[in-house]
Amino acid sequence: MIVNDLWKTPVTLEGHSVRLEPLTEAHVPALAGIGCDERIWKLMVYGQIRNESDMLKWVRSLLDGQAAGTDMPFAVVHLASGRVAGATRFMEIRPAHKCLEIGGTWYGLEFQHTVVNTECKYLLLRYAFETLGTIRVQFKADLRNERSWRAIERIGAKREGILRNHYILPDGVIRASVFYSIIESEWPGIKERLEEMLQR
Repeated sequence: MIVNDLWKTPVTLEGHSVRLEPLTEAHVPALAGIGCDERIWKLMVYGQIRNESDMLKWVRSLLDGQAAGTDMPFAVVHLASGRVAGATRFMEIRPAHKCLEIGGTWYGLEFQHTVVNTECKYLLLRYAFETLGTIRVQFKADLRNERSWRAIERIGAKREGILRNHYILPDGVIRASVFYSIIESEWPGIKERLEEMLQR
């Protein structure tokens, strides 16, 4: 398999606390069961997801991105409970430039502020840098979502700047986005930092 095929091939990533498995429509009921809370979607670009039908539309949009080669979405499974905890993905995939973004991440409220997000980011970053051979992984967040960008800073990503008037959200709010990145020379240090955090 050539490297570019890897960038388009769904993969399962498993750690001690979570498993990231390729997202499918079969995950929709479980995602809807934990994800139809307005607090999850308030500062995201998708609008509110209120029911299983909304969740199905959201999942299908991600699968369309996967078919186009720009996205690789995952369902996040919490291993101890066996329950779906949320979703995340590789997006803005650009194999020719060895770059991608980790984003579209959300978790049910009971899985927030737990080891789930830290281990998900570790597994995704390790795969991106050590298997795909990326030279840059980017992250972005709504400037108003301090919790999100603080979490990005916590793993060691470097803040690059703010894109003003970046999105018009479904509710009409004009969003500014704050961008972060990790480049390949920074990965060994960040990997060590994340492994220390996961051992605590």
